Amino acid sequence: MGRVHTPIIIVDDEPDICWALKNILQKNNFHLNTASSGMEALELVRQCRFRIAFVDAKLPDIEGLELARQIRAADPLVHVVIVSGYFYKDDVAIQEAIALGEISSFVSKPFDNPEIISIIGAIISS
Repeated sequence: MGRVHTPIIIVDDEPDICWALKNILQKNNFHLNTASSGMEALELVRQCRFRIAFVDAKLPDIEGLELARQIRAADPLVHVVIVSGYFYKDDVAIQEAIALGEISSFVSKPFDNPEIISIIGAIISS
């Protein structure tokens, strides 16, 4: 599946994080939408088909792991990637969510371009 056909949603209430992810993704020709809250994200997921959702672990209206569950319930084909400065990759909650298939991957803040592109590449090729 090519980049143009890989719709992505970024869910983060921090404008700087949205900006950074948008720039990485746009420079690599991905189609994307953004949401600053869980409710906005769920509405977009119900309206559009996304392949990947980058979801902040801490949003003002919902915890990221709960939003991941709700996104996957709305569309089981979405790969959710939790982006967090709060959790670590080896946290029990993150490892459990990966084992249960609630999330596909995890990214720590701050992140770098190759890490984001690598995660997307792994999802696209799966």
